[in-house]
Amino acid sequence: MSLLDRLKFAFQDRRRGPGATPVHVDDPQFDPWEVVRDFGDVRTARAWHQALEEAGIEAVLTADWPVDRFGRGEIALRVRGEDWSEAELLLSNLD
Repeated sequence: MSLLDRLKFAFQDRRRGPGATPVHVDDPQFDPWEVVRDFGDVRTARAWHQALEEAGIEAVLTADWPVDRFGRGEIALRVRGEDWSEAELLLSNLD
């Protein structure tokens, strides 16, 4: 491992920020998950996703079609069925 590789490894952020949260497009593995909220843009969806993740609730962002070049589309914030009520309660208090 070179010195440059060691420096990159030492300074890289090991946690992904909200801007790196993927939007899963037409991914059937998340179909059984419950929709908590729908959003019209990626930026807002990622912010709400981050709120759930910080509370310890596993969540994903999904869409039936790719978002446009401006980050707009129909984006769903989903959680596992057993976490829906807790996620809904948390997000309702943030409204």
